[in-house]
Amino acid sequence: MSDAFLRFWGVRGSYSAPFRTHLGVGGNTSCVEINTGGHLLVCDAGTGIIPLGNRLMEQNRLREMMIILTHYHWDHICGLPFFVPAFSPDWTIHMFGPGENGQQVEELIAAQMKAPYFPVETGSWMAAIDYLDRARGRLHYGPLEIEYQSVHHPGVTYGYRIQYRDRTIVYISDNECLFLEKSIARRYQEFDRAEQALLDKMQAEEKAAELKLIEGADILIHDAQYTPEDYATKRGWGHSCYIDTVNSAIDAGVKTLYLFHHDPNYDDATIAAIHEHSQQLIRERGSDLECLVAREEMVVEL
Repeated sequence: MSDAFLRFWGVRGSYSAPFRTHLGVGGNTSCVEINTGGHLLVCDAGTGIIPLGNRLMEQNRLREMMIILTHYHWDHICGLPFFVPAFSPDWTIHMFGPGENGQQVEELIAAQMKAPYFPVETGSWMAAIDYLDRARGRLHYGPLEIEYQSVHHPGVTYGYRIQYRDRTIVYISDNECLFLEKSIARRYQEFDRAEQALLDKMQAEEKAAELKLIEGADILIHDAQYTPEDYATKRGWGHSCYIDTVNSAIDAGVKTLYLFHHDPNYDDATIAAIHEHSQQLIRERGSDLECLVAREEMVVEL
């Protein structure tokens, strides 16, 4: 394995699913490691960050990292109480996520570890924790340039566009693709022509903004949680139907798409069927998009 790589540690959404029928894909919730050799970036801190932390404690090369959080729903932060490097004085950890400033980020992270919800608070962490202030949509960490913007998910939720040398990695764990477009389409005929013209403009602007975040990405890791049948009953919950994810990736000229944030109710066979249909959609559109299922411990060379 080269010095620069990406590794999936948690690929599930909503809650961990350590079921025998799910282990081919993996049962831990969102966590992705981007390792450039000298700098470690961790995207989200679901249960997948627990085995990552254990692995990090077995090596001596790195003692510093940055953790970027998309939002504070429990499946994205519930690994932090069990993240061993946070309890080690040898480590420096930079934390960033939605919030007015670093103090608010600290408060939001600490909330899940306060009594009566957990017996050990963040005050017991011995690592040097640096909670970062908002930086006008851009962060810098070693060779990594990180842009972020809000995506469509309940509460403030970020999607991240990460540049490493000539490679662009986009990480959007929770996002409902084409929400406005689909919502408008359902009620379009209820509006007069002037209102429809305004809606058309809004829809075009929203879609352009969505596609710009992922445009031309070498690697796109994106929410693909629902089948069309499940999405029909969960519209507005902030997660994508995999068909919309695939079509958006094609429209944006993405090179490689990793279907991510798998529904915990979907076993390995269901996700294999989702992948097979995704490949079919790509062929039907005549696209050269590469589409893969994000699986735990999958490594992507950078």
